[in-house]
Amino acid sequence: MKLRALIFCLLVAPVALAPMRARANDDAVQFGSDITASADHPVHDAVCFFCDVRADGEVTGDIVVFFGDVHINGTAHRDVVNFFGRTQLDDGAIIERDLVNFFGSVRAGQNAQVGRSLVIIFGSLHAPGSFSIGQDKFVMPGFLLLIPFLFFALIIIVIVRAIRAWRWRRRMYAGYPVPPHL
Repeated sequence: MKLRALIFCLLVAPVALAPMRARANDDAVQFGSDITASADHPVHDAVCFFCDVRADGEVTGDIVVFFGDVHINGTAHRDVVNFFGRTQLDDGAIIERDLVNFFGSVRAGQNAQVGRSLVIIFGSLHAPGSFSIGQDKFVMPGFLLLIPFLFFALIIIVIVRAIRAWRWRRRMYAGYPVPPHL
């Protein structure tokens, strides 16, 4: 009985662990497989974990990517959110609402546009003068993340040096006799 259960599990495991498409009303949700929206095949919402989203056509909903890149050559009608990846807007690409990028860079082409707000946290923006943003732009450079780490590293270095100096002095004075008490 146990052998049959083991064989069944070994046969079912590759199918269960393989990346599978999840679709609901032209939504695309992927884990490890890239999502492409072309002119012939528009996508409503695109959610991607450890993969890339390429929009050569229309994405009528939101684009959300974790640990991957977003490449827009067409139009994204709603929000684009990217965690730990790059966002590339080709020449004439349009995001009708917001673009949010955490821990990554945004590179925009000529005449690319973001309809409402652009938010980049711990990343960078590379854009020409013709890049347009509808309302707000907030860019927090990545080097600001290093300042607290450098501060804590400095504190740790000072503590380690003080402990080493104390140990050295203790070893050095251990060789001398204790002064007599009178």
